[in-house]
Amino acid sequence: MSIYACELCGYEYRPTQGDPENGIEEGTDFEDLPADWTCPLCGASKEDFERVAGDEDESDNR
Repeated sequence: MSIYACELCGYEYRPTQGDPENGIEEGTDFEDLPADWTCPLCGASKEDFERVAGDEDESDNR
């Protein structure tokens, strides 16, 4: 699972935590968030997020 950060405010969406205040359960990948989901801090759209870390990063270093 990858971590995505909001380019506008720096909020990090972490799939292991989800976004329970907005109905997103733990374990929900960023790609599986609803299209209309927005940053809980600043209201930015999913398009304003970039991938900053993930499982693939660890496997690439083997």
